Amino acid sequence: MPEPIAAIPNSEPQTSLIPISAIICTHNRSAYLGAAIDSLLTQEFDGEYEVIVVDNASTDQTPNVIAARLNHPRFRSVYEPVTGLSVARNTGANLARGEVLAYLDDDAVASPQWLAALYRAYQANTKLAIAGGKVTLLWSEGCSPPPWLSDRLAGNLGSYDLGESEQLIDRPSLTPRGLNYSIRRGFWQQIGGFDIHLGRVGSNLLSNEELHMTELALDRGWQVAYLPEALVAHNVAPERLNQAWFLNRGWWQGISECYRERLAGRSGIGQVGRGSERLLRGIYQMLKHGSDPAARFDHLTYAYGQVGYLKAVLQSLLPGHPSNSSL
Repeated sequence: MPEPIAAIPNSEPQTSLIPISAIICTHNRSAYLGAAIDSLLTQEFDGEYEVIVVDNASTDQTPNVIAARLNHPRFRSVYEPVTGLSVARNTGANLARGEVLAYLDDDAVASPQWLAALYRAYQANTKLAIAGGKVTLLWSEGCSPPPWLSDRLAGNLGSYDLGESEQLIDRPSLTPRGLNYSIRRGFWQQIGGFDIHLGRVGSNLLSNEELHMTELALDRGWQVAYLPEALVAHNVAPERLNQAWFLNRGWWQGISECYRERLAGRSGIGQVGRGSERLLRGIYQMLKHGSDPAARFDHLTYAYGQVGYLKAVLQSLLPGHPSNSSL
């Protein structure tokens, strides 16, 4: 994959920092974007904050949605021509003045206390590097969860609920969702920003950038937290409610995991064994739960993701194969 131009974390000392910056990175989601922005402009936050939208090369009505709100004193926007979620996140962070950087997806709606709940946690814990909150799902009119959708696969639509109590995250698999996500500026600068080889680029479903960030934080002695009061609702796009979308999502999840392991120094022939074991486990569980449509499809998606993982692993092991060309 050609390497995009990265938005480099600003190494200059930040002056006139404010408590928190709310950032939306958007690409062709004008139908949802207005509600997302408005939910941030009406936050119940006792202090200064700003709202920044990064237009990541949109070709729809996004500029009009942004222009309609530019007169608000808290609101700013920037155009980022290099497509990629991690690139856009770094662009937004470089522009922001907040000690805490809070990211909301362009098709989500933040609860009125979202920023307050996030910032309160960072004030209370100087070791906190990353925090995110509960995510509920908003179903379009006439849509409802299909019978083959398990609770685990609902997580691919953004659902995230670890209960009603705050808790520290001790493993990457429990990482807060990127659609309801915050990071301390100091940690973001320390690790050099979001890795531009992880995160969505255009129409691909590359992911795992948040898992990678959690792993970096825990390895460096920082902490990661789940905050149920930092509530966000996520719109479920009707076009995602088909099995092909979930299979494609699983495939890219496998590719993303391959690259994340490479970043963590766990690449090599051992990946073949791990992926093969997971593939066989998924097939076995799919057959075992053949009478349950949700469980059956859940395990089918898992197994299919391992095929994507193994394909990426085997390509990376070919002699002379460029390190990132499988991604």
